[in-house]
Amino acid sequence: MTRTILQRAVDWGRRNSPWIIRFHSGSCCGCDAELQAALSSRYDLERWGVAEQGSPRQADILICTGAVTVQEKGRLRQIYEQMLEPKFVLAVGSCACSGGALSDCYAVAGGVDSTIPVDVYLPGCAARPEAIIDAVRELLANWEKAQKYADTVEE
Repeated sequence: MTRTILQRAVDWGRRNSPWIIRFHSGSCCGCDAELQAALSSRYDLERWGVAEQGSPRQADILICTGAVTVQEKGRLRQIYEQMLEPKFVLAVGSCACSGGALSDCYAVAGGVDSTIPVDVYLPGCAARPEAIIDAVRELLANWEKAQKYADTVEE
């Protein structure tokens, strides 16, 4: 099915001004604080068009921090399912990537990938704002490559 010029314009707009939603499921809040710093005026993630959104139905990128607890596992899955396609997931910090230091805890289900698929992993404890910005830029580059590939396949 060939996409129209309007559909391509909408895709271009979504790629160049993605909306993110944050999900923090526990741990020490170190990565969540660093993510907040990346969104602040000092590091200014918004210069790449990224804006924070409160609703998963309007978000393109889900940024997860902290190990996924058993209690939060269903909520994370529900938020992921509410997002429109294409949707991307960024796991920030060691806890989000693998469960981190809390992986052996009875209440921890593991990393984010134990519940939903992850597109980009950013290990570290706590991940620095510069690294978070680089990971978001990598995710946006992957999104653009995937879109260009889809355009060439359709033509």
